[in-house]
Amino acid sequence: MSDELLKINDLSVIYKTDYETVYAVNNISFSVNKGETVGLVGETGAGKTTLALSVLRLLPDRTGRVTSGEIIYEGKNLLDLKEHDMRVIRGANIAMIFQDPMSALNPVHTVGRQITEALKLHNFDNKSNDEIQKEVDRTLEMVGIPASRKKEYPHQFSGGMKQRIVIAIALACQPELLIADEPTTALDVTIQAQVLAMMNDLQKKMKMSMIMITHDLGIVAQTCDWVAVMYAGELVEYGSLTEIFDSDKKHPYTDGLFNSIPNLNIESNRLIPINGLMPDPTVRPVGCAFADRCNKCMEICKTVKPVEYVENTHRILCHLYSSQPTEEE
Repeated sequence: MSDELLKINDLSVIYKTDYETVYAVNNISFSVNKGETVGLVGETGAGKTTLALSVLRLLPDRTGRVTSGEIIYEGKNLLDLKEHDMRVIRGANIAMIFQDPMSALNPVHTVGRQITEALKLHNFDNKSNDEIQKEVDRTLEMVGIPASRKKEYPHQFSGGMKQRIVIAIALACQPELLIADEPTTALDVTIQAQVLAMMNDLQKKMKMSMIMITHDLGIVAQTCDWVAVMYAGELVEYGSLTEIFDSDKKHPYTDGLFNSIPNLNIESNRLIPINGLMPDPTVRPVGCAFADRCNKCMEICKTVKPVEYVENTHRILCHLYSSQPTEEE
């Protein structure tokens, strides 16, 4: 029996208005195995959140649309399901921790009521109120918040506590797959470590799969089994944690991300930034999307799309490797 829980095949997503088209996600393919975590890494604007919203079919109705590809969950293509069927899956089987806990919570409802709503939407409507409240208490205590605080409002909690409540809402129905979109961005380092440790612990207890969206490779090293590096809507590198962190072969963009991490073992305290900006997302580049910022750019990079280089489970979308013959050749 396959361990594969979610498979994304050749997915492309655009945002279309009357004036322009934004190519947000371009021909991305990867899978998520049961009980494992895939880290989705890249700078702001890479397409990470759009990919996550596509899985849950939460793209804006007027502008966002999937132009090609499949999102296979337990043998079903989520893109083919009717909205009613998708609502059954959304929250109960696949849940999402949204990026900003300050805006994800409703300020006029108690936190207990917001967890109760999630439970009632998914197979708890036939339970008595006492049974539902016991489940609310259990869910809050699971994320380290006393059940006695369920009648309080979001403004009565700190930023770290709000984040725990958002996680509690996402986990209330014990989903098989959790999508965590920058779950620790607004938190200080100490609280960030606590939240990550809590999420790792809950994932093991619930045997849950996870997609961790982040721009922080330190978080990836702590939490992930697989790493998918996104740039300008493309998957430029994919592999196991060991392949991405320890391999001599890396996409120049991945190298740039590593060079942007402080290293206490190096005497110089200066970081090496990635110069320039991502290309205009309304114009598909002719060659490699990273060519203008790459310190290893060749002439072919500017005019020809790179072919994916594959070694075991390690995939790199770069001419630096794909243009070179393999040992078998």
